Amino acid sequence: MAEPNYRRRMLILAICCLSLFLVSMDNTIVNLALPALQRDFNTRVSSLQWTIDAYSLVVASLLMLSGSTADRVGRRRTFQTGLAVFTLGSLLCSVAPNVTLLIVFRMVQAVGGSMLNPVAMSIVTNTFTDARERARAIGIWAGVFGVSMALGPVVGGALVGAVGWRSIFWINVPFGVAALVLAAVFVPESKASRARRVDPVGQTLIFLILGVLTYGIIEAPQAGWLSAQTLGCFAFAVVAVAVLVPYEKRRDEPLIDPRFFSSAPFSGATLIALCSFACMGGFLFLNAIYLQNVRGLSPLHAGLLTLPTAAMIFVLSPLAGRIVARWGARLPLMAGGAGILASGLLLTRIEADSPLALLIVTYFVFGIGFGMVNPPITNTAVSGMPREQAGVAAAVASTSRMVGGALGVAVLGAVVTSRVHGSVAAGFAQASHVAWWIMVGCGCAVVLLGFATTGPWARRTAARFVQEEQVAVSTR
Repeated sequence: MAEPNYRRRMLILAICCLSLFLVSMDNTIVNLALPALQRDFNTRVSSLQWTIDAYSLVVASLLMLSGSTADRVGRRRTFQTGLAVFTLGSLLCSVAPNVTLLIVFRMVQAVGGSMLNPVAMSIVTNTFTDARERARAIGIWAGVFGVSMALGPVVGGALVGAVGWRSIFWINVPFGVAALVLAAVFVPESKASRARRVDPVGQTLIFLILGVLTYGIIEAPQAGWLSAQTLGCFAFAVVAVAVLVPYEKRRDEPLIDPRFFSSAPFSGATLIALCSFACMGGFLFLNAIYLQNVRGLSPLHAGLLTLPTAAMIFVLSPLAGRIVARWGARLPLMAGGAGILASGLLLTRIEADSPLALLIVTYFVFGIGFGMVNPPITNTAVSGMPREQAGVAAAVASTSRMVGGALGVAVLGAVVTSRVHGSVAAGFAQASHVAWWIMVGCGCAVVLLGFATTGPWARRTAARFVQEEQVAVSTR
């Protein structure tokens, strides 16, 4: 099949970005609906956390499986299947009669969503074969990811305020159908020359690790941080990791090869994704509760207050992609980490009656940080791997983003919930300060990792790993 021309390549990129926009925005658009959900279903904060994290964890757990399935049965076919399942899940969420079924239907959505992000990225990387073009395309891709996450609260606030919380799921249906038709018409079918085998044991262990760890964190405020349930969940996760790593090392085609992490750019990008998206997930979750339940703002006004964050991500994400393509990832990674750090420090001063000017400046600074840090993540991960492993590297980067967002909601939400006594309005702002100090720590980690994993030493570890991979391939 002839390589598509530039206009066709950009159209394919736009279709893939549309699916990414839907899936990513859906993970954040729900935040502004949380207080309305809590009132309608009369549910606890932990159920609100599960409404977010059930989606994130299923997507994160299935990303690698979906990527290998697409390589085997066809990327366009898997992409279209994901769009169909995601759209059906959205429709089911819009008619959920209780919070339990809403969480179940969010998991159905996530099964479809898991078939979109890694497959679309694989389509993009196979469509743009020139290195500079691919870097710009990945920059646009990452920018859309960040913008969709930032716009979610704005769009969610407008829809919840005008129509009700069910509308945040209705909106996915027409766009999902449109993307499904466009993919059928314009996206060419492709497969890997040699598809990776399914790893059911590794897949199950990863699902259990993420699910049990998150359950332990979210339920800890209710059960107790030192309870048998909480400590048992943490112990189970540690044991499962101890089993997973040697098992994956022994497999010829592991779900995730632990040797990948010997490449400093790859492992650094993974940790940066975890830290930065934990901040984003926790920030959006706590911010929605603070603005509506503490300050008494409507969903629309709460969403509008986050516009500075969305605006900065919209402006800076493409710029960061161009900086990466021209000068490398160090500058945007470190600048992004500094922005997250600074916004965390500002948030530690937030009280129930803080001036709106302080909030706006804080949201502006957070948008600068996240807008700069997100685009370089995938490019850094891919740069630390052989070209034939680019799809795996991109899938791991996407998985790290989703896991980070889920852990951010779980950890920051649980820390605040543990410290709130009595009404939310009375103690939430003060209780949230500990969560914001955690954000400060994550910002520091991003700055240090951005510096350490983009220098000469890091490039040497990547080159050594690539050489080892080439030797291993030649001896098989």
